Amino acid sequence: MKLCKSPQQECLALGALAVCAAALLAGPPARAENQNEKPSLLRNVGIDQKLNEQLPLDLTFRDETGRSVQLGQYFDDKPVILALVYYECPMLCTQELNGLLRSLQNIPLDIGKQFNVVTVSFNPHETPGLAANKKKVYVGIYGRPGAAQGWHFLTGDEGPIRKLTGAVGYHYAFDPASDQYAHATAIMVLTPQGKISRYFYGIDYPSRDLRLSLVEASNNKIGSPVDQVLLYCYHYDPVTGKYGLVIANVLRLAASVTILLLGGFLWILFRHERKAGTISARAERDAIRHSR
Repeated sequence: MKLCKSPQQECLALGALAVCAAALLAGPPARAENQNEKPSLLRNVGIDQKLNEQLPLDLTFRDETGRSVQLGQYFDDKPVILALVYYECPMLCTQELNGLLRSLQNIPLDIGKQFNVVTVSFNPHETPGLAANKKKVYVGIYGRPGAAQGWHFLTGDEGPIRKLTGAVGYHYAFDPASDQYAHATAIMVLTPQGKISRYFYGIDYPSRDLRLSLVEASNNKIGSPVDQVLLYCYHYDPVTGKYGLVIANVLRLAASVTILLLGGFLWILFRHERKAGTISARAERDAIRHSR
């Protein structure tokens, strides 16, 4: 049986086989090789952890009233939550601030009393008016007394912004085509001295974890005795940006509580037996005295 009915058909078949063989030898198309790569705009976007690094507190920004301020004036004896956003962001930044607000509403610590919040725009073209509008919305929804003195919304020039974002390892890029910034989302918890203590990624920050991080950053100067116990049982994982249960510490704590309870029980039992023995000896002496 013939595969081709004419020499022309045989030539076409052989040509097709040659093309297929060349394609196989050449390998997959260039597009397939690069399909898992990030777009060039996003290659340098992300967050590098710089735990325990010192922030440059001498950087100058503008607050929501337009007044020139130094970053260091928001650091005194309280820990600080730092949020890097830009106020006209149509997507992630609003979700980040909403997530932070939800978490702060669910913890007993108060902005302005036990800790401060500093929100900084990394868009150098944004104005104090935009910052003031954001502050009015979020402080109003938060609704606790003193929050206006503790939650600050700043803008600034390119130089200070770059130094601050570089200090915390926050990398972003401007996309001229969409007139927007490509960026990741995270908040940072800082010590009263301005050192980076914790990172929390994404747009949802568990209230328990955020509370524990504030207690830890304050060197246990805020929070309750329950928080101190929780800090013993939970360990911060810098990879996930969350606190995980430490089984070994839980077992040690349980063993300590058991020993204390057992010691207390034995002490009560000893006192009871001693008291009963004293009463019995007194009754025996009284009986002997009466028998005489």
